[in-house]
Order: sequence, then C-alpha cells, then structure tokens
Amino acid sequence: MKTLEALYEAQKIAFSPFVFQTAATLIELNVLETIESNRENKLTIDELTQKVDVSKYGLTVLLEMAIAAGMVTSDEEGKLELTKVGYFVLTDKMTKVNLNFTQDVCYLGLFNLTDAIKKGTPEGLKMIGDWPTVYEGLSQLPDKIKKSWFDFDHYYSDNAFGEALEIIFKNNPKQIFDIGGNTGKWAIASAKHNPNVQVKILDLPGQINLAQQNINTINDIKDRVSYLPINMLDPLSEIPAGADVYWMSQFLDCFSEQEIENILLKIKKNCAADSDIYIMETFIDDQKFQAASYSLIATSLYFTAIANGNSKMYSKSVFKYIIDKAGFETVNEFPSIGTGYHTILHCKLKK
Repeated sequence: MKTLEALYEAQKIAFSPFVFQTAATLIELNVLETIESNRENKLTIDELTQKVDVSKYGLTVLLEMAIAAGMVTSDEEGKLELTKVGYFVLTDKMTKVNLNFTQDVCYLGLFNLTDAIKKGTPEGLKMIGDWPTVYEGLSQLPDKIKKSWFDFDHYYSDNAFGEALEIIFKNNPKQIFDIGGNTGKWAIASAKHNPNVQVKILDLPGQINLAQQNINTINDIKDRVSYLPINMLDPLSEIPAGADVYWMSQFLDCFSEQEIENILLKIKKNCAADSDIYIMETFIDDQKFQAASYSLIATSLYFTAIANGNSKMYSKSVFKYIIDKAGFETVNEFPSIGTGYHTILHCKLKK
C-alpha cells in the first residue's frame, strides 16, 4: 500500500464512528429506502427532501458522508443511487442485525473499552443497566435494546437448528439438558422434532422465566420441558445427572477459558459414561466467509466492554484444548452448520 493510500485508510479508522452513525441515521430516517425505491427514476437531494421528513441541510451532510463512504453515488445531474455497499447496508439481514446490535446494545458502552481492558470488567454495561454482567439483566432491558440483542443472538443460531437437530437426535436421546437455554428456542425445536424427548433448560432465573413464558403457550410440548434455575459461575452450583445429551449452543463463549473448563467439570462430575456432549459455536477460525469472521472478531469486544469483561469469540483450537483439559475428548466435528457460521463439537468422557 502506498503512503497516501495508507493515510486515507487511517482517516477511515479515525472517522469510522461518523460513517456508522450516518448509516444508522439514513436507515432510521428512511432515506436509503427511499433512494432505493426510486432507482428507476433517480432523485436529486431537492426531490428527496419532498419524500422524507428531513431538511435539505440534513440530507446534504448525511449524503456527502454516505457518498464519501461508498454507500451512495451521485451523477453529474445530482441523481442519487445506492451502491452495492449501500444496498447491503439497507437489505442484508446479517448487516442489519449487526448494525442494530452495535447501535442499540454496544455503541455507548464501547466508549469505556479502555477501562474494561484495564479492569477486566464490563465497564460499558453501565450505559444500558446496572448489573454485574449483561446476562442478569437480559429480561429487564428496554424493549428496543432487548430486541436488538435477541435478534443478534438468534440470527447466529436459528438457521443452524435444522441440521443440528438431525445430528443430536441420531442416537435418539430421551433426555436433553439444554444448558444456557435462553428463550427456549432450542427446547421448543427439540420437543417438536421428537414427541418423546424430555428437555431440561438450565439457565439464570431471568432467562428461565422468559423460556417458560414462551413454552407454556405450546400445549403439545410444555409438559415435556422442565427447568433448573442455575448460576454456572457459582462454585457451589451443580449440573445434575440424568441426561443422554448435554447441549450448549453459543453458550460457552460467554465465559472465560477458566470458566468454560469449570462448567465442563460440572458436567463431568455427574454425567454418565456414555453421555453425549454437544457444543455448537461460531469459531473465528472455522468460517467460510471473511465477513462472518470479521463480525465474530468484532463481537469479542462486545464481551469485553459490555457483556462480562472476560470472554470472547474463540478459535476452535482453544476450545478443543479446554475440552481435553477438562477430561473430555472430541470424537467428531460437524463444520459449516446452517449457513456456514457454526461448528458442532461432539464430545465424550475420556476412557
């Protein structure tokens, strides 16, 4: 890269919050959608002003930044059009989920990243609530923040459930422990997939309440789902015996390496010799596409500044090392689950 090119890239970094807020504002004010819906008869800024509730001044400063950032183009007559980048910012589901998550959950808190790194605590969490970690407060988040958090969480798991169910039910389990069951989506999917399976959700009390609310409305499965409120970080808490399958989806990345090992040791203490442990994660070194890997690496800073201060998105090699250290062996791997983001590690107790 030549010096002037490098200097330009450096300015993109220096002003990146300006670009992000421009994109978020253009979406919120319906500007990008209006430009796209008029692509056959392109609009000038003056014409656009008549269609959206924004002043010409407001549109000018926003669109100048959008043009400089490569989201919008303007021809010699001042006619506006979305670029491919702008089109994806407006319509791509992953981009929209990531943008809303960044804006509503992370943006203010990331200002405290330096303190979070120094202290090892989620110093940015105070911008959205007063809890030790975000997980204690999920059920209490304001509606907009809660929606963006769950949309983000579910986007990176829901599309993997179909393939995951086929893997987990290959040995016809009768009892599944859904550890970190969150809103109950996996429990619901499992109970609907097999009319004979029993599912126990293990999670914090707030998440248990959310899961119960969702599951109690489904008559044909509610009697096959049970609940165990538990704080995995409490050294006195125990994961009971009795499961054919211990299932953890996008759960262990919410903890530090030592905490992950401790949770696996809790499973090891009471699980049967032939129990199956399935861990589904989005590993940063097991992605097909650069966009997915980039998104996951960025998400680590959410954990640092906002979620809990000590976890991240991990590589598969780190997870396999922790699994081995805790006394399990990885007997199988299932990569590219769903749209390609997830990998399932199938583990068993070492013989």
